[in-house]
Amino acid sequence: MAQRQQLIECPPSQVWDILADGDRYAEWVVGTKEILHADSHWPTVGAALRFRGGLGPLTFEDTCEVRICEARRRLELEAKAEPFGTARIAFTLIPWADHTLVILDEHPLRGLGARLHGPPIELALHLRNRHLLTNLARNATRGQ
Repeated sequence: MAQRQQLIECPPSQVWDILADGDRYAEWVVGTKEILHADSHWPTVGAALRFRGGLGPLTFEDTCEVRICEARRRLELEAKAEPFGTARIAFTLIPWADHTLVILDEHPLRGLGARLHGPPIELALHLRNRHLLTNLARNATRGQ
């Protein structure tokens, strides 16, 4: 299980504002090139966004759906990236004085990614998610 955390120097409401804006995911989610559509009721349970992702010239289009939403505290997503299957991506926001401790927990859930899951995939997820949390922090604190 790839779990990372980062202290972001702003209140949870500012971090939540970024998580709650489906149209902005490509600004901070590593590997997401463009948001093609975000449901207007994002991030309520069942809301989805369609995205274009990839690495370099290799791209794919898929979806991400909200599975659990506790406003300003917890957001859990199921991201689909065929042919690899789906992944669970969970954000927990913990108030930390005037800041926010963000815990990100991601792991393959179904499909090829889940069957091949092991140390090399864990390392790749840790590296990706370190960058993702840095991007999230930069977006949440922008304009302070």
